Amino acid sequence: MHVPSATAAQRQVTVQQGPLYRTEGSHITLWCKVSGYQGPAEQNFQWSIYLPSAPEREVQIVSTVDPSFPYAIYTQRVRGRGIFVERLQGDAVLLHIAELQERDAGQYECHTPNTDAKFLGTYSAKTNLSVIPDTLSASMAPQALTLMEGDAVELTCEVSKSTAQHTHLSVGWYLLQGAGEHRAQEILTLSKDFILKPGPSYEQRFLERDVQLNKVGNTTYKLIIRGVKPSDQGQLYCEAAEWIEDPDGTWKDISSKQTQRTSLAVVSQGRDLPVDITAAGEHSLAEGDTLQLSCVVGAPKSSSRHFEVTWLLNEREVARVDPHGVLIWEEEYQERAKLGQLRASKPSNTVYVLTIYEVGLKDKGSYQCSVSEMKAPGDLHSIQTNVSSGIQVNVNPTAGFGLLATLRSRTATVSYGQSFELFCQVDASYTLEEVPASVKWLFQPSPHTDSLQELVQVSPSGTVVWRTAQPHFQGKAQLAKTDTSFKLHIHSALPAHQGMYQCEVQVWRRNILPLGQPAASTSSNAVGIRVVLPESKLQVATKDSSVEIAGGNTAIECRIVFAQNNSQFAVTWYLLPLLADAKPLQITRASYSSVLEYGSEFSSPAQKSRFLSQRVSSNIFQLQILSASPRDEGRYYCVVEEWLWLVDGWYKLGEGTSGRTTLKFRLPEHQLQMEKTNHSISAREGEEVTLPCRLQGALQAHTHPSATWFQVRSSGSDSALLILHQDGTVEYPQERLAPRLFLRRPSAGDFSLTLSSVERGDAGAYYCQLQEWQKESEEKDWDLRALAHSGYTQLTTIPPESTVLSRICSSPPLLNFILYLPLVLILLLALAVFCWYCKFRKKKKGNITEWMLELEGNEEVKKT
Repeated sequence: MHVPSATAAQRQVTVQQGPLYRTEGSHITLWCKVSGYQGPAEQNFQWSIYLPSAPEREVQIVSTVDPSFPYAIYTQRVRGRGIFVERLQGDAVLLHIAELQERDAGQYECHTPNTDAKFLGTYSAKTNLSVIPDTLSASMAPQALTLMEGDAVELTCEVSKSTAQHTHLSVGWYLLQGAGEHRAQEILTLSKDFILKPGPSYEQRFLERDVQLNKVGNTTYKLIIRGVKPSDQGQLYCEAAEWIEDPDGTWKDISSKQTQRTSLAVVSQGRDLPVDITAAGEHSLAEGDTLQLSCVVGAPKSSSRHFEVTWLLNEREVARVDPHGVLIWEEEYQERAKLGQLRASKPSNTVYVLTIYEVGLKDKGSYQCSVSEMKAPGDLHSIQTNVSSGIQVNVNPTAGFGLLATLRSRTATVSYGQSFELFCQVDASYTLEEVPASVKWLFQPSPHTDSLQELVQVSPSGTVVWRTAQPHFQGKAQLAKTDTSFKLHIHSALPAHQGMYQCEVQVWRRNILPLGQPAASTSSNAVGIRVVLPESKLQVATKDSSVEIAGGNTAIECRIVFAQNNSQFAVTWYLLPLLADAKPLQITRASYSSVLEYGSEFSSPAQKSRFLSQRVSSNIFQLQILSASPRDEGRYYCVVEEWLWLVDGWYKLGEGTSGRTTLKFRLPEHQLQMEKTNHSISAREGEEVTLPCRLQGALQAHTHPSATWFQVRSSGSDSALLILHQDGTVEYPQERLAPRLFLRRPSAGDFSLTLSSVERGDAGAYYCQLQEWQKESEEKDWDLRALAHSGYTQLTTIPPESTVLSRICSSPPLLNFILYLPLVLILLLALAVFCWYCKFRKKKKGNITEWMLELEGNEEVKKT
C-alpha cells in the first residue's frame, strides 16, 4: 500500500497548464500527474476531450488500463500509435498526439480511477488546446557552388510566418557532410532570444567575424562565410523554427522547416602567376611621342600576396618596384626620371605601369616585365618568377622644316543650340595646296578624361574618317580647308561638345604620294569650349517645420513649388544632427531614374531597410523612416536636382535645398534600471577590453531590448559604434571598427561591449543606451516603452613599452652613468675639502687658533 504521508492525504490530479497553442501537423505532449493518493504505486490514467461543438459531451480517447476505452473516432489512431500514453513514473504520464489535426482542438481531461479507501480530493483536471495553422515557411534556392579556397560564400534564406499569436523565430545554418545518416554540423544560429550561437567547429571563426549571420529586412537571413576551407564542403541548408511561450513560462517550438540544400565544393588554392604586358596605343611611335606599358599580374587573392616587378629593355634592367612599392631606377635612367621624362607607378597590387614621355631612338626595342612573388615583403627568396612575353616598340625619326599650327576660336563660351567654329592656322614656307596634307581633330570631353581622343581625320585625298568614340559630332560637324588653315564648324552645340580641342597636321613631300612616314607633323595648342545649359526655374519649399513622435513610422516631406514640365528630379536626403558643430550626413539619393544610393553612415542593410525615399505625387517626395528611435532625432532636409533630356542625354540644370524638418522623440515616463557607475579602465595596445553595460532587473513581459554603444569624441559629439536592434539584427555604423567589436551577451541583461586589439585612437569615454520596445501584433509598429543609458567608462590606452625603467634598461650608456653616479659625487666632495685646506695653508701669518676660528665661521665649509 502506497502512503505518501503519515496523515490522511487528499488525492490531487494536476495537468499541464493551458491554454496551449500548437500548429496543425505537429507532435504534441500533455503531462498529467497525481499525488496524495493511497493504493498501488502505479496509478492508471484516462484521457478524454470535450469538443467546442459539444462542450458538455465527453469523448474518450485513450486509457492505460482499458484497451476498449477509446471512442470510434480515435480507435484507429490509438491502435496505430498515432495517439499513445508514455509513463514517466508510477504517478506521472505524457499523452502523445502525432500529426495534430484541426479536429483535435478542445478541452482535454486527465482522469485517475480511485484506488483509495474512500473518495477524498480531486480525480481529474482539465486543460485547453487550440490547433492553429502552420504558417511558417523557409526557402532557399538550391545551388551547386565551386569556390577556390579563401573565397567567400553568401547564402540567403527567406523565412516568414503569419501566426496571429505572439511567437518568436530561430534561424540556423547547418552543414551535412558525407552520405547516409550523418549528423549535421551547426554553423551559426540566431536563437529565439536574438542571440547568435556558433556551432563548436565554427566558434573561433565566428569570434574572428569570418562567419556571420545577418538579418536583412523582415524576412531575409544571410549567412556569410569568409575564407572558405575544404572542411566547409558539403550540403548547406537553413532551418527555421517557430516558438511560443506557454502559460507556465516555458518556450515550445511549435513548427520547424528546412530549406533545400546548396552543394559547396572547395578547390585548394594554387600558386599560378600569369603575367601579361600591354601597350597603350600603337607599337610604332614617332620621336617625341609617349609610350605607356602596363604589366598585369593575374593572381587570385592578390591583395594578400607580395610581388616584385622588374622592367627590362632589350633584356637590360630599367627599373624595379619592390614588394613595399619602393621604386628603384637603374643608374642610366635616374637623370631622365628626375626630369620627369620617365615614370613607373603601381596603381594596384596587380597592375604596374611604365611611362616614357618624349621617346627617342634609344627607347626602341623589346620591353619585358619580370614578376617575382615573395613569401613576405622582406624575404629575399622568391616563391615563383614569371617573365612575360615582350613587346617590340619602334621609334621613327621626324623630318620637320618649320611646320607650325595654331588653333583659335571666335568664342570660348556658347549657349546650348548655338553654333561655333574652330580654325587650325598652319604657318610654313608653303601653302597647303602645294603639298599633300592631312589633319586630325582631337577632343577631350569635360570633365576631362586622361588624354585627348581622336575625333575625325581628313586624309590628303579628302577622305573623312570619324571615330566611333564620339558619336555626338557626326551630323553636326562640317569640315573645310583653305590655303593656310583647316576649319571645324559645329552647329547646334550640345553639352557633349564641351571640352578641349586640338588639331594635328601632317605633310608629305611635294609630288610624292602620301605613303609611309610624313615629312613633318605638328600639333596645335589646345582651345577650351564651354557650352552653357538652359537656365533652371526650379523652386523648392524652404519653410522649416517640426515633428514629434513616440515611436513607429514617420515621414518627412520635400515639396517642389515650381519646375519645368519636362524635367526629371534627383532627390538627396540629409540629416543634420542636433549637435552644435555637427555636419550634414547623406542618408540616401534617388537619381532621376529612381536608382537609390545610400550614404556611408546609412549603407548597412539595417539602415537601408529603415530609410526609404518615395515620390508620392508629381511634386512631393517623402523620406519614410521605419521603426524610428531616439537616435533618429535631428534636422532633415532634401536637395532637389533638376535634370533635362537634351537630344543626346540627361543634363543637370540646377538644384534647390528645402527647409529643415526637426524630428523630436517624445520620451516615455518609464525608465529602465541600469548600472550608472562610472568606470575607468586601462588597456595596453593590442589587448582586449570589455566595457560594462548591464540591466538591473528584468524587462517587462513581451518586450524586446535594443542597445546602442557610443564613443564621446574630443569635440564632444557622440559617435555610434554598434547598434543591436529590437529584432536581433546588429548594425555597425563605422564598418572599419566592425571586426574589433563584439556583443557576446553571456546573459539576457548583459550588453557589455568587447573591444579587441586596442589601438591608441580608442582612448576616450564610452557609454551605452538601452531601449525597451513592444509590438502589439505583427501588423503594428514597435512602440518605445522605456529607455536609459549607462554610466561612462573612461578607457585609457597604454603603449606597448611605457615605463621609464624599461627605457633605461634598454639604454646601456644611460645605465652605466647611473651606476657610477655615487662614485663621481664622492670624488667631487673630496676635491672641495682639499681646495679649502690649501687655501688656508697659504696664510703664513697668524696663529693656528685664528686659522681654526676662521675655518669654523665659514658657512660654505660647514655645508661641505
